[in-house]
Amino acid sequence: MNDSQTNDKSLLYRGCCASRSILDNGKAEKSFSCSKLDAQNWLVSMDKAGAATGFNCVEVRFKNSHKDFYKVPADLSLNVGDIVAVEASPGHDIGIVSLTGETARLQMNKKKVDPDSDSIKSIYRLARVNDIEKWIKAAEREEHTIIKSRQLVDGLGLKMKVNDVEFQGDETKAVFYYTADDRVDFRQLIRVLAETFRIRIEMRQIGVRQEAARVGGIGSCGRELCCSTWLTNFTSVTTQVARTQQLSLNPQKLAGQCGKLKCCLNFEYDSYSDAQSSFPDTSIPLKTKKGDAIFQKMDVFKELYWYTYLNEPGSFMAIPVKKVKYVIDRNKKGKKPDDLESIMIKSPEKKKLNGIEEGDLTRFDRK
Repeated sequence: MNDSQTNDKSLLYRGCCASRSILDNGKAEKSFSCSKLDAQNWLVSMDKAGAATGFNCVEVRFKNSHKDFYKVPADLSLNVGDIVAVEASPGHDIGIVSLTGETARLQMNKKKVDPDSDSIKSIYRLARVNDIEKWIKAAEREEHTIIKSRQLVDGLGLKMKVNDVEFQGDETKAVFYYTADDRVDFRQLIRVLAETFRIRIEMRQIGVRQEAARVGGIGSCGRELCCSTWLTNFTSVTTQVARTQQLSLNPQKLAGQCGKLKCCLNFEYDSYSDAQSSFPDTSIPLKTKKGDAIFQKMDVFKELYWYTYLNEPGSFMAIPVKKVKYVIDRNKKGKKPDDLESIMIKSPEKKKLNGIEEGDLTRFDRK
């Protein structure tokens, strides 16, 4: 079973980039290849003497971003990578242990899950060979089921798209994930699916971000999509995030494969927001005896503002934020400096791209 290409593909969708050797007792050999939404045990090299011992919950990974916490029986010892049979509704499911011990406890605390809650389901046992064979067989049905279900949706004229199908490990239930712009009455579709596949049907609607995470792909950065590799919580991204980072509001560059603003825009937002918290208002002109100057652009981390005179729109002056505050305070008191040339940076650092200075590129863009 280790050399089967089909088994490799079915395990791939459940967090295994490489096939794992299945032993008689249901344990899997440790694989150091990357896997989708894999978890890094950052406590593995630390002294466990001060860590909580005997924690009775583990995190189990299923298909795509499907993860959940389960209670472990007292007579069962589990390690990361073990394939286990867990409680499901109805029947049982098969998953791979992704976190154990102290890291599992910290993860539950982060996600605000009470380890003593009665709603947490239990792990039955380590998966047997026949459990794994049935699990692989169920996974092999998914690709054909997706294609057939899309044909049935088109035949019924429903305005929805079936994105993915996840079969339960015991082949008693299948979850159909779909996207739709409006509310869809799929009662007839459920009857048709149940008659066609002879299985219990559950429909779950997902958003376009979740759809991109399940489909996967390569981002504009050249790496795999964050949502399909490690990102599990989707935070809303607004155009204000792009404005704070001084990015051009170009939808073609700021939108990801899901059509929404890229999630990575949030990664550096806090740094930019904190840096600009003490910056003066850019809408306030600087009044001098030579004339009023208006704001053009800024360098956030160098703390520089660029201004131009209204009567000399071609002259760019780089002024430190502290001196901008000083001029604004003097203007509020009714005082005007002679000019801004005396406080500007004489030769601000400029990068050259193919012999053209960065400032020149800015002027070209403005035109």
